[in-house]
Amino acid sequence: VDEVRIFIPASLVSDSYEKDLTKYAGTEIEFVISEYNPKRRRYIGDRRQLIAAKKAEIQKALFERIHEGDVVDGVVKNVTDFGAFIDLGNNIEGLVHMSELSWTNKNIHPSKVLQNGMDVNVVVLGIDQDKRRISLGYKQLQPNPWKQFAETHNVGDVITGPIKNTTEFGLFVALTPELDGMVHISDLSWNKLDEEELKKFVRGQEVTAKILDINPEKERVTLGIKQLTESAENNS
Repeated sequence: VDEVRIFIPASLVSDSYEKDLTKYAGTEIEFVISEYNPKRRRYIGDRRQLIAAKKAEIQKALFERIHEGDVVDGVVKNVTDFGAFIDLGNNIEGLVHMSELSWTNKNIHPSKVLQNGMDVNVVVLGIDQDKRRISLGYKQLQPNPWKQFAETHNVGDVITGPIKNTTEFGLFVALTPELDGMVHISDLSWNKLDEEELKKFVRGQEVTAKILDINPEKERVTLGIKQLTESAENNS
């Protein structure tokens, strides 16, 4: 600069590590004088802080432009065991947590849904301006099977399906290939069932039940088997 040689250390050339700096030879660059020692006639330049400041401005503008509920485009940058980081451009990333990947399987491994380099549309679920964090959702742009079930079924409907799983507190019955409904142990029979009677309900067994409640917001359908028979009081 004006016949003065200024040294820019490799660590201050960019905001990320660059192994080969020969590409800068013969080019004009902007930088800040970060150190000057007149006795030693030494100047130190810093280009990294200019790049960081420019990116911060771009990030700030993006954070001011997007809002919760917006649908944005991105590229899957990194898939982890707990979710996937989405590159939204301008060095900004958002996280799709594994619980926001599928309506029917909150524990699905992210790699089963998303792969690195994949172009995706996602919904902005939350923005933390202070921590510069963006929470994203993927399943929100897919059909919601819980809402679809609520639109085609009503409380009081009778359905038949196989038992998907048995637990100490009840049964899970397949409503569709994707959804399960739950029969609480108290809704299996009007009489209290002992352990041996509970063992009569096995996985894969077809059962008929009445829909007692449909709650798509909580992703839950409650079923009852005893409601299809008369209570002991009515029999007496």
